[in-house]
Amino acid sequence: MNYLLDTCTFLWTVAGSPRVPPGVRRILADPANQVHLSAASAWEITVKHGLGKLPLPTRPDTFVRSQRTAHGFTSLALAEEHVLTLAKLPTLHRDPFDRVLVCQAVVEGLVVLTPDAEVTQYPIRAVWE
Repeated sequence: MNYLLDTCTFLWTVAGSPRVPPGVRRILADPANQVHLSAASAWEITVKHGLGKLPLPTRPDTFVRSQRTAHGFTSLALAEEHVLTLAKLPTLHRDPFDRVLVCQAVVEGLVVLTPDAEVTQYPIRAVWE
């Protein structure tokens, strides 16, 4: 199965946070699953860190790459098709980063690992259990 991490799911996972539910932990631990981290999440982490809203132990470029690799997540590039899908979706969520993740999930057929109820209003599959 192919999954897409919400940015908060990535951050909580790499921090070992108890906020990540057991079902999601099982998905992440299963080597048969391919788990993606979007370039949009890397962008969001970089922006929030730069604004002083997200402290990190190292620079964002080092942190994201090293943690993504250490956890076996695959980088998902942002493609024109992903962005243009925005025009086909209602504006249910105001966060542009989350909306891009929804577009990537739609185009690529990915299941989003997210606690965000607004994301689950879109025509995608999401898991948080």
